[in-house]
Amino acid sequence: MTVLAGDIGGTKTNLALFKEGKESDFKSYPSQEAPNLKSIVSDYLSQVREKIDIACFAIAGPVHQGRVKTTNLPWVVDAKDLSDTLKIEHVHLINDLEANAYSIEVLSNKNILELYHGAESATGHRAVVSPGTGLGEAGLYWDGVKHHPFASEGGHCEFGPRDELQIDLCRYLYKRFGHASYERVLSGPGLHNIFEFYREEMKREAPPWLLEEMQSEDPSRVITENALSKKADLCVDSLNLFASILGSECSNMALKFMALGGIYLGGGIPPKILPVLKESHFRKGFLDKGRFQGLLEGIPVRVILDDKASLKGAAHCAEGLLVLNRQ
Repeated sequence: MTVLAGDIGGTKTNLALFKEGKESDFKSYPSQEAPNLKSIVSDYLSQVREKIDIACFAIAGPVHQGRVKTTNLPWVVDAKDLSDTLKIEHVHLINDLEANAYSIEVLSNKNILELYHGAESATGHRAVVSPGTGLGEAGLYWDGVKHHPFASEGGHCEFGPRDELQIDLCRYLYKRFGHASYERVLSGPGLHNIFEFYREEMKREAPPWLLEEMQSEDPSRVITENALSKKADLCVDSLNLFASILGSECSNMALKFMALGGIYLGGGIPPKILPVLKESHFRKGFLDKGRFQGLLEGIPVRVILDDKASLKGAAHCAEGLLVLNRQ
């Protein structure tokens, strides 16, 4: 059985083959340079020349009836259209965070870092919160035997500020975008938004050398690197506020889903800011839920370290679907 798995994001599209869970023929494409997903997959298949039994693509966007309009790309992806064009009988589309959730079952222990241990008896539903190019969120329903991942678009819900500073940030986001979602804060562009909020609304000065770096490189990466090295106080404060709000949104998900089995941080950002996540800002934000602090203290918080998690999750989902199709 050969599975074609894909992880389709706003920045890059990763494809690979999986046979009995083992990956081969990995290839990454710049998403923005392609007119659609079909052109990328067609190029890939022309190189690997394998018979594909099933394909599963994890896509950043809401999937409905086998169709999705991508959130950060000008693409509309249709499973039936892909199946007909690529001559693959079984083609499935799932949300990228659903794929992230599927990966938890197949990732090795070395690829999941326990940030906070939680209670020894912690079992039950789980939730995944993944800040990266955007903010993805998903849940895993626990039926008493196994977990069942499901998608959400919770990252686009309204940002809920917790103090006066965050209220000012919320007003700033409304003025800029007309809507203040958690994704406007908890993402790569969101970190840049926080930085600009400090500059424009709080009148904080940024050193000229820092602004020059941000003009020539990815601003979010520059902010992160200078925060971790503590070279610029404005970057330190921006990342600390990011971590505090991330902690708060993680506990929002924990309470909404009753995710007593754990919160998993996915996406590209958490592995890069582990030192900050281990500091008090994230933890305080996570526990700051009044009477429910005791409940939250028992919930484990873990970080997914594998940058191919969604790809592996899509493959794992496909394997399960193929078994169902053959029954």
